[in-house]
Amino acid sequence: MELRQLRYFVRVVELGSMSRAALDLDLVQSAMSQQISRLEGELATRLLQRSSKGVVPTEAGLAFFREAQLTLRHAEHAVRAAQQSRLIGTASVGLASTTAGVLGVPLMRAMRERYPDVRLHLVESMSGHLTQMLNARQLDLAVLFDTGVARRWSVMPLLEEKLYLMVPRATEPSATANKADKPDTISMAQLQGVPLILPTGAHGLRSTLDAAFDRARLKPNLVAEVDSLTMLMDAVCAGLGCTVQPWAALGRVHNAAQRLQWTEIADAQVRRSNALCSLSDDELSPAALATRVVLADCARALVTSGQWEGSRLIHHKL
Repeated sequence: MELRQLRYFVRVVELGSMSRAALDLDLVQSAMSQQISRLEGELATRLLQRSSKGVVPTEAGLAFFREAQLTLRHAEHAVRAAQQSRLIGTASVGLASTTAGVLGVPLMRAMRERYPDVRLHLVESMSGHLTQMLNARQLDLAVLFDTGVARRWSVMPLLEEKLYLMVPRATEPSATANKADKPDTISMAQLQGVPLILPTGAHGLRSTLDAAFDRARLKPNLVAEVDSLTMLMDAVCAGLGCTVQPWAALGRVHNAAQRLQWTEIADAQVRRSNALCSLSDDELSPAALATRVVLADCARALVTSGQWEGSRLIHHKL
């Protein structure tokens, strides 16, 4: 027995006509008649007396009608209670600095709109630190780039980002000094000798770049290692070196277009994969589970709307 069958039956009795009830519920009459017949079959009793003038409930049908009305009212109350109830609790989310610059505020807005009573605890840090915090259960979930060190995580691929060589406009390498001659893309091999400022090896971006340098059989000209995105980008803007970062890193630079120039690295494997990692489902609170859904929705919306430049969604099976 289904709620829709009860709804159909009640409306037929109220209107006294199968055809009028079908029209009122925007159904084909034959479909409604079939559902009423199935309901009578399940109950093994006749509920409606059909005639050329319409239908009237039988004695059994009249008794069933009263109970069906009550059941539908209870179902409506249950729906309203579910819709009006508010999820409460706390959810802790870790975002790398580049990711936070694009995703942080949209996530906060979406959570406030959907779950205003959930307190969101956002942690911005380098991905290596976030990995340690997630493993120590100091975070419920985090967007990470290197999931090979996962213990008991739930991992959902989110998106893939292009990487760019970013150079200070005042001291551009000779290969890109003339804006008119600036190529649309650059290869890893062309980074030979370019002075680079990068995060240390404990972090996801550096792991990706080290693998790319190895594939290109290139030893990077590393002039500094900085584990702070703000300080790293300030150093590049000051002319102390260049860096390789996703487009999202530009969100941490004031007047980036006036201070920096960036060129996409064309090598097919030079991409940064973003994954939404969390504790196992049975360890997450309802608030954290809801936050995970909202975060994934926000990331997809930013990519599809073009607000997360240089990225594409990773399609996966849930």
